[in-house]
Amino acid sequence: MILQNFKATENEFFKVPTLELARNLLGCLLVKDTDEGVAAGYIVETEAYIGPGDRAAHSYGGRRTKRTEIMFHDAGLAYTYQMHTHCLVNVVSGKIDAPEAVLIRAIEPYHGIELMKKRRKMEDLRNLTNGPGKLTKALGISMEDYGRSFAEPPLLIADGFVPDDCVVERGKRIGIENTGEARDYPWRFWIKGNPYVSRRLKR
Repeated sequence: MILQNFKATENEFFKVPTLELARNLLGCLLVKDTDEGVAAGYIVETEAYIGPGDRAAHSYGGRRTKRTEIMFHDAGLAYTYQMHTHCLVNVVSGKIDAPEAVLIRAIEPYHGIELMKKRRKMEDLRNLTNGPGKLTKALGISMEDYGRSFAEPPLLIADGFVPDDCVVERGKRIGIENTGEARDYPWRFWIKGNPYVSRRLKR
């Protein structure tokens, strides 16, 4: 399989309200082409960040910095940032100058699985991409992808499956405990029962 076998989503796909986009991304393929080869996985978990009114968003209060600049641009671009030793990847959403984004939290491996295992130095398929830092390393997504379009190579969000036949759950976002009431917003979406979701819903 080569990159041309993946059908990229149209730019209009990204131009919907952020919560809607976070839901719509489930089931899409996240694809990265590198010199080592093509790797791809189905998106099974996302989180929405709706700044500047969202205290958990990097753009809270309208912060426009070198890091957040791309969030003020058109929807469908990649917002990558470094957290500790990990690179995380977001899809810029919202309108121009309305800095919002959707974090991709987990994917289900689909193509280039041996390459993913090599990059992650592990054989455990279930633990390969079940977290935002794990999936970027497995796919080869890095800070060099900052600002790239998800509608053209080497970074794509492509047609996958439509999760209408699946149960989509939603709940609180993860790792944002010190953000006041924002920590309770139910802006995380995931496919129920998928083994690659980073964290289960606590009853």
